[in-house]
Amino acid sequence: MRRYSLASVTRHPSPSLVTSPERRIVWIGMFFLLGMLVIMARFFQLQVLERHTYQLLASDQHDIQTSLTPRRGTIYVRDRFDGSLHPVAKDRDAWQIYAIPRQMKQGASSSAVIISGILQLPTEELVARFTSPTATYMVIARDVSMDVAYRVRDQKLPGIGIVQGLVRLYHESAMSGQLVGFTTVNEQGKRVGKYGLEGYFQDTLAGKEGSLIAEKDAAGRRLTIGSADIKHAENGASMVLTIDRTIQYQACTKIQAAVERFQAESGSVIILDAKTGGVLAMCSAPDFAPGEFRYVDDVGIYNNPTIFYQYEPGSIFKPFTMAAGLEEGKISPQSTYTDPGSESIDGFTIRNADKETHGLQTMTQVLEKSLNTGTIFVQRLLGQETFRTYVKKFGFGEKTHIPLHTEVKGNIAALERKGRIFFATASFGQGITVTPIQMTAAYLALANGGQLMRPHLVSEIHYADGHREIKKPEIVAQVVSTRTSRLVSAMMVNVIENGHGKQAGVPGYYVAGKTGTAQIPNPNGQGYLQDQTIGSFAGYAPADHPAFVMLVKIDRPKTVQYAESSAAPVFGELAKFLLSYMQVPPERPIIKRPSPPALPVVTSAAPSSTR
Repeated sequence: MRRYSLASVTRHPSPSLVTSPERRIVWIGMFFLLGMLVIMARFFQLQVLERHTYQLLASDQHDIQTSLTPRRGTIYVRDRFDGSLHPVAKDRDAWQIYAIPRQMKQGASSSAVIISGILQLPTEELVARFTSPTATYMVIARDVSMDVAYRVRDQKLPGIGIVQGLVRLYHESAMSGQLVGFTTVNEQGKRVGKYGLEGYFQDTLAGKEGSLIAEKDAAGRRLTIGSADIKHAENGASMVLTIDRTIQYQACTKIQAAVERFQAESGSVIILDAKTGGVLAMCSAPDFAPGEFRYVDDVGIYNNPTIFYQYEPGSIFKPFTMAAGLEEGKISPQSTYTDPGSESIDGFTIRNADKETHGLQTMTQVLEKSLNTGTIFVQRLLGQETFRTYVKKFGFGEKTHIPLHTEVKGNIAALERKGRIFFATASFGQGITVTPIQMTAAYLALANGGQLMRPHLVSEIHYADGHREIKKPEIVAQVVSTRTSRLVSAMMVNVIENGHGKQAGVPGYYVAGKTGTAQIPNPNGQGYLQDQTIGSFAGYAPADHPAFVMLVKIDRPKTVQYAESSAAPVFGELAKFLLSYMQVPPERPIIKRPSPPALPVVTSAAPSSTR
């Protein structure tokens, strides 16, 4: 047996354990390659994937957690003829001055003195803000010129900086502030819409804010190698209105001129598309400019009178009483009654506005001459319950839900009471209250084959992701039949041709409408105010295929007494423009309308009821 000593045995290393210079170089190369890949991946992350995050961190280091402000959606109107969009309200870039008090150290007071001199702000106010123990980041001025911003920057004050921000610009000077609304800054420093479209569509227009969050050290400094997370802002949606900018301009111009001409307290006009219920114009006087909302004397002017203020409509309500009677088969346009001149009901005496007795009259003549006793006659034939039902069907006593804040629903509570007098007076528009938008929508039902439609202001909404929402006309209810609507329309044509509405007519066209001179209830007691009235005219044209529906309202005119001399002429002027602008061909030979008589001066006697 062979024996080997340990000293004689030679052990050879395994080939896999040999570390040759070549293999060492390979390992070093792989190590450097891996390092380069890691570095390249990090560069790709920083420069591509997180490029926006670090751009913001580099340019806006005054706040580690920065709120990213979205652009507010633009409000447009579309040109009727070429389809182009014109901005009514739109964001624009502006310079802002900001302060970070904790970075000011001991220089808060001196900085306040310098800044107050540049921005013309109270020094004491700035010192109080800069030295507040709870102050972190604050905007000192939101819309300053580039020159002023650079003057502030050149001071190199600790804790004071400049940054570009957004402000709202209102382009169409003739566009109603009460319709559009405005934007302001709330206590949290966020822009919010108030009143009008800006207020109602706040969530849609405002978009969603983004945020930027980065890690920081104990001293509050951003960590270069720390993580950062950005949530981008989502811009607000833009919208296209149904408003026609040319019609709106004409409406606002005419109503302002009428208020001045008649020395009225105020006035309003609403024009609807007769086929869709879209608002073509909505304007009141006095009004305010959206970009100058801070300079009004009375904040009550922010409310839109066409939806916010309710009033007793007077005789423009009479066509609805007639429509109910026709629909129920109680009357026809040729039905007759004997006008007694006055009615005694529940201890009250009701007279015709002219205080005359007219004898045998048709229902058409009731509208022509605006006889209160005639609508009382129809209401009695209907009965209280049926009459109340039709008042509600026409939309009175409920909001129209037009997309505007502060709409009220009017008051028809009198029709829930038992006395006959409440139904008698309501038949000719007294004792109940309505809003101008309710009345215009109700006339739209008469013009549109008996269909009550919801008035709307927005035709399209364009979202930031490219999606478009097209708003479709909405039919609320079929109130009366097409036959009834045509009969009432023909009866109202006679008001223009033979009655008190002559000044609302347009040569070459058949116009349907009704005047209403309403008394104003005494706010301090029973009865009505003396020598103060509200004149209205509501109607549409052409009568048998309407292109538009319009209401004109003149509040407390001083130079005229009846609506036939105030609201009716304004209606006629606008109707003539609309029929030409909308390219509606004439229906009959154009005969020049007689010049209106000299405007009568109000005497001390007030009308006993409406006309």
